[in-house]
Amino acid sequence: MNASAREPLTVVLFHSMFGLRPVELAAAERLRGRGHRVSTPDLFAGAVVGDHGLVHALEDGFALMERIGWDTIMTRARAAVRDLPANTVLGGFSMGVGVIGDLWPDRLAAAGVFLLHATTTVPEGIPSGTPVQAHVAAGDRFAPPDQLAAYQTSAARAGAQATLHSYPGAGHFYTDSSLPDHDPDATHRTWQSIDSLLDRARQRTSL
Repeated sequence: MNASAREPLTVVLFHSMFGLRPVELAAAERLRGRGHRVSTPDLFAGAVVGDHGLVHALEDGFALMERIGWDTIMTRARAAVRDLPANTVLGGFSMGVGVIGDLWPDRLAAAGVFLLHATTTVPEGIPSGTPVQAHVAAGDRFAPPDQLAAYQTSAARAGAQATLHSYPGAGHFYTDSSLPDHDPDATHRTWQSIDSLLDRARQRTSL
């Protein structure tokens, strides 16, 4: 194997509208354990939603996101990636997928992209064959059929190596073990797939 193929990737993980919480930090540690450099920008400047039931958490999450404001969220996101390599892999949890959607057109050289609990459109101009994955709960109201179709259509148009993974029986935020949505099997399969995406991205950056 070419030595450069073993060079670590840089990955940035964008958190959900619940704020930067243990689920994102644990994911970052998992990826670091596999040899990657991982950044977890706090787009809410320390604010998080309390653990008092999923319905109330969703309400509080939307309220927190609105209070901070999308312009501020994106200003912080752009500042967080400003000094990262152009080929930094983009990863996002729920709201973080929306952040990727706004950021990606300015970072077309991303070596790979993974979208958790939501989808976005794939911009034209990315390198052909860029590995992209979307992971959603089957029937999730936050990932409706029209958005899934838009993701797949845009990925094909852009020439991405894109896949859509849907998990029957899982809740929206199924990767978070602190929530009733959690599905351990779906979570395990998700991170196995993401490991494969990162392996592919690492191979491509070594060519």
